[in-house]
Amino acid sequence: MPEINYGRLLDEKLRELEKNGEKPSLLLHACCAPCSSHTLDFLNRRFEITLYFCNPNIAPEEEYDFRLSELKRLVQEMKLDVKIVEETYDPTSFTELAKGLEALPERGERCRKCIACRLKKAGEKAKELKCDYFTTTLTISPHKDCKFINECGAEISAECGVAYLFSDFKKHDGYKHSIELSRQYNLYRQNYCGCIYSKINSQKENK
Repeated sequence: MPEINYGRLLDEKLRELEKNGEKPSLLLHACCAPCSSHTLDFLNRRFEITLYFCNPNIAPEEEYDFRLSELKRLVQEMKLDVKIVEETYDPTSFTELAKGLEALPERGERCRKCIACRLKKAGEKAKELKCDYFTTTLTISPHKDCKFINECGAEISAECGVAYLFSDFKKHDGYKHSIELSRQYNLYRQNYCGCIYSKINSQKENK
């Protein structure tokens, strides 16, 4: 079976929306400001966006708060008419799903469960807010499994009844553009994904 080109699927969807003169509502799960920068720039004129900051994996709480504040600053400085919905910091769901998987490397089972958890919450929030679509900024990262993210999004879409916007935001030099925008807006670029286990792995690699 041929590999699905998720970047092409997104391009086709955007052309379809433009042709029909549509600007649907989109709940965009955001992991951090740097990953959101290109994604927002790319999608803003095509969708009515609600940014959803829900990342129970991030530790410690001060890190969670700072990443959220950077996201808010980015939206303000980019002068975007974007709503931000933020969840109260509660790492319980991540702590539970990570039990027994603490030593696994990034992209392993712990990461897959973490991504699935956040996408499920995003799908539920999109349904609650009556959004036309939901998706996540996570596909811009070269460290994440784009195929898994999109397959997981499709499964959750079937469960929650909200269309999932397939994506690979690395396409069209998206990741490179996110780095350029991070420099332009002097964004905090964290050196670990978010959870304490990824932080430990990052510290070991840096040594």
